[in-house]
Amino acid sequence: MEIRQAVPENAEKLIEYLKLVGGETDNLTFGSEGMPLSVEAEKRFIQSYLDDGRSAMLLAWDGDDIVGCGSLMCMNRRMSHRAGIAISVKKSEWGKGIGSILMDNMIAQALKAGIEIISLEVRVDNKRAIHLYEKYGFRNIGTFPAFFKIGDEYVDFELMTLDLRGM
Repeated sequence: MEIRQAVPENAEKLIEYLKLVGGETDNLTFGSEGMPLSVEAEKRFIQSYLDDGRSAMLLAWDGDDIVGCGSLMCMNRRMSHRAGIAISVKKSEWGKGIGSILMDNMIAQALKAGIEIISLEVRVDNKRAIHLYEKYGFRNIGTFPAFFKIGDEYVDFELMTLDLRGM
């Protein structure tokens, strides 16, 4: 497995990956439809990460297949000390340490970019992800009720942060 910064040429494979992981669980903001972006729009989206210079979209590759994705989205202006993260891993690859490898790389990128606080949102029942985040020192700062609505069901999310100021 290899971790590489996403480049616009990865757009088509990334769209396929997002459709796959979106259909495997209800943990993501999208389902099997993936993200509503054309290949050209996805290329521009990936390029926006490259142009930012502080943010990063990292892809975990197993040969020619994307098996994980992590994004660090650095904020601007009065929030330039903060970033949000998101991680997804192909279900068949769960438990193999890919989430940890992506997290290691995103935290390193955050420190390099001068980020002081990383935040994320996670389903309250996604114990596997919560365990990963807690392993890295993220702490729950509250619950966002009805963060998702899937069909007629509301799903609460934990809001979590990692304070990097002491690192």
